Amino acid sequence: MTCGLMIAAPRSGGGKTTATLGLLRAFKRRGVDVVGLKSGPDYIDPAFHAAASGREGVNLDSWAMAPKLLAALAAQTANESTLVLCEASMGLFDGVPAECGRTGASADVAAALGLPVMLVIDVTGQAQSAAAIVKGCAAYDERLKVAGVIVNRVGSERHRRLVVEAIEAMGVSVVGALPRNDTIALPERHLGLVQAGETEALEARLEAIADFIEAHVDCGRVLALAGALDCALPARAPVAVQPPGQRIALARDAAFSFIYPHLVQGWRMAGAEIVPFSPLADEPPPSDCDLCWLPGGYPELHAGQLAAAAHFRDGLRRFAKTRPVHGECGGYMALGQSLIDASGVAHPMAALLGVETSFEKRRMTLGYREARVASQCALGPESALLRGHEFHYATIVATGGDDPFAFVRDVYGAPEAPSGSRRGWVTGSFFHVIAEG
Repeated sequence: MTCGLMIAAPRSGGGKTTATLGLLRAFKRRGVDVVGLKSGPDYIDPAFHAAASGREGVNLDSWAMAPKLLAALAAQTANESTLVLCEASMGLFDGVPAECGRTGASADVAAALGLPVMLVIDVTGQAQSAAAIVKGCAAYDERLKVAGVIVNRVGSERHRRLVVEAIEAMGVSVVGALPRNDTIALPERHLGLVQAGETEALEARLEAIADFIEAHVDCGRVLALAGALDCALPARAPVAVQPPGQRIALARDAAFSFIYPHLVQGWRMAGAEIVPFSPLADEPPPSDCDLCWLPGGYPELHAGQLAAAAHFRDGLRRFAKTRPVHGECGGYMALGQSLIDASGVAHPMAALLGVETSFEKRRMTLGYREARVASQCALGPESALLRGHEFHYATIVATGGDDPFAFVRDVYGAPEAPSGSRRGWVTGSFFHVIAEG
């Protein structure tokens, strides 16, 4: 039987990533078969989970994924493991206007899978008031059970005692108290943490985080508080998005790494073959593939290198004459005419689409999106519905007059609007697909 916990907090920045990574590595060191999950649209945390636990997890999204898909992905990932730790996004109850259970909140995922909640509370600047926050979280949603608490950024033994005694007086177990410690913080940049594959001395950092957690958290009590995972392997696994090709040339390097594990896993389960290549290494898409996919990532940080990758660009242009090419977010930027970096220098890109983008003129764009495909392409027939999100700082400085890739709307009632670009076999937009609608 697989058991699990939702590692959550009342807000972002409370310490849940540190707690999750430390627990994953600590349990792995103890011989527990543990795997991490991530609630919500996040490309970066799952790679750290995989590094900490030695097993690849998936994202679970209650807004973008139908309940059957969410449960199936959880069951497939947890299959034969002892423990699942699902890291929440933002605050536990933070979501969007939608029907109950489909708001995108981590509380929906916990409720759907029967996961007890382990709250991580940053107690900076408070003592007994932390108990009121725990009480509010425990009472706010009757679907959930707050099984325990880890208090974070404790200033002293006196501070710890005041906080812990107040919380435990309500009958909620405090399984750990973490002192303030800035030495174990992971490096960050504009889209969140620096990616796992680029983090210097990652193994040493994970070991240090696990040491810190084991010194201040009762891991045995954490394991005892986990609840049975409420999902079962389906007879036939649903696929979030049908494979866009039989042999998919997938760009994979430091500039193009933002593709959800559940998409790649689903494509493989449906019989597709994934063939990775590296634009930063000046590699073209393999000519024996029938589709090229450029995922999101950080092309704005590697614009000069991409502009100099003539072999990649020429091969991509040859590929696009006869076969589909699709770019998401960073991949979309690389398909355009030019990319202006943070210092204002314009770098030529593949020029397969007319769009020109800028990282000098920045504006954060963030949120769920529903996309209706404008005309048949690699992601589906005309009017096919897709659910996903946008998260980028780059802006469009010229559209180039191409046809739209899709018509997109947000979750707050804004009218549907054209989005992205299409020219011949080539499509792209800032939209990241999570599942078919």
